[in-house]
Amino acid sequence: MSSAIPAPEPARFPYAAMVVLATIAFTAITTELLPSGLLPQISTGLGVSEPVAGYLAAAYAAVIVVTVVPAARLLGKVPRHALLVGLVLTFALSNAMVGLAPDFSAAMVARLVGGLAHGLLWTTMAPFVSRVVPADKVGKALAIVFSGNSLGLAIGAPVGTALGGFLGWRSAFLVLAGFGVVLTVLAFWLLPRVRRISDAARPSLRKAIGQPGVKSVAVAWPLLVLAHFALFTYIAPFIREANLPDYATSLSLTVLGGSGLLGIWIAGLTVDSRPRRSLLLTTAAIAASMFLLPFAVGNLILALILMTVWGAGLGAIGIYNQSAILRAGGEYSEAANGLTVLTIQLGITIGALYGSAALVVGGPLLVPAAAAIPVVAAFVITLAGKRYAYPPGMRERIWLEPRPVKDKVKDKVKDPA
Repeated sequence: MSSAIPAPEPARFPYAAMVVLATIAFTAITTELLPSGLLPQISTGLGVSEPVAGYLAAAYAAVIVVTVVPAARLLGKVPRHALLVGLVLTFALSNAMVGLAPDFSAAMVARLVGGLAHGLLWTTMAPFVSRVVPADKVGKALAIVFSGNSLGLAIGAPVGTALGGFLGWRSAFLVLAGFGVVLTVLAFWLLPRVRRISDAARPSLRKAIGQPGVKSVAVAWPLLVLAHFALFTYIAPFIREANLPDYATSLSLTVLGGSGLLGIWIAGLTVDSRPRRSLLLTTAAIAASMFLLPFAVGNLILALILMTVWGAGLGAIGIYNQSAILRAGGEYSEAANGLTVLTIQLGITIGALYGSAALVVGGPLLVPAAAAIPVVAAFVITLAGKRYAYPPGMRERIWLEPRPVKDKVKDKVKDPA
C-alpha cells in the first residue's frame, strides 16, 4: 500500500485552468474529426482515392489503441503540467505537418503523431483535474472540461470543414496549428503546477484492472460509446429511409452536439451528489430514444426530440463514467483512465462495424434498435455495480438510509409532562 500523502486540496476553484483544459479538449476533437469533413479535398490534394484518404482518420484512432497504455506508463514520471503543455504543442505540430505535407505518407506520419498525443491527453487530463480542484467539485470541473468535446463536435469540426472549403484544406489545418500554438502559451501560464508525490503509486495497468469496479466501468462505458457510433455513423441512411427531409441530416448533427452540452450541464449538477441514480436514468433514456427512433418515420419533430434525448444522454454519460473510473481506480486512477481510453477507442471501431452489420442485415430503420442493445447491456452492468463501480453519491446515501424512529415510550418516561 502506498504511503503517499495526498496533495493539498485547492482552496479556490480554478475556472481559468478548467476553461483552458476545455479548449484543449475542443482542439483534440476538432483535430480528430477534421479529415472526415475535408476528405474530397485531401484526396485531390494528395493524389489518392477517397478511401485511401480516409485512412488518415482510421490511423489516428488505431495509434491510440496501440500506444495509449505503454506511452502512459513510459511518461508516468513526467510532471503533469509539462506533459499537458507538451501534448498541446504536439497537436499544433501534427496539424502543421498535415497542412504542409508534400504527399500522403508525410500526412499519415503527421496523423500518427496527433493520435499518440490524443491518447495521452485523455489519459492525463481527468486525473490532473482531480488533483487541482476541491474534492467535492471534481464533477463540476469535469463537466466544464468535457464541454470542449461537444463544442468540438458541434462547432469545431463544421467550422473547420467550412474554412477548408473556403480557403483550402491545407489552410484549415494550418489555422488549427496556429490556434494550438496560442493555446500552448495559455496552458503554460494558466494550468497549475502539481507537485509530484515522490512515493506515489506507479501507473500499473495490471493493478488498476485488479481494483474493484474498474472492469465494470471499462466495459459499460465503451458499450455506450459503441452504441452511439453504431447509430451515428449511419444516421444519414436512417434519415433517408425514414422519409425525413434532406436537411435533417445536418440538422440532426447540430442537435446531437447542442444537446450534448445540455447533458454535460445536467451531469455537472448531479455527478457529485446523485451519480448512480442519474446514470441509470440517463442510460435508460438513451435506450428508449434509440428503440423509439424507428417509429419516427415521416415525423421530423419526433425524430429531433428523440435525438435530443440521445445527444443529451451521450454528453452526460461521459461525466458520470469519468468520475466513476477515477473513483474505482483509486491510487491507480491514471492507469485505470488509460484503460478506458483504450476500450473506448475499441468501442468506436467496433461500433462502426456493428452498425454496418445491422444496416446490411436489418436495413437502415433497424439500426437504432440494434444500437439500443449494447445500451441495455451497459444498464445491466451499471445496475449490478452498486458497491464498487457505481456506488450511490452523498445525497443518495442519505435518501436510502432509514431515518431513526423515536421510541415514544422512552420519551414519555424521560418527560412525564
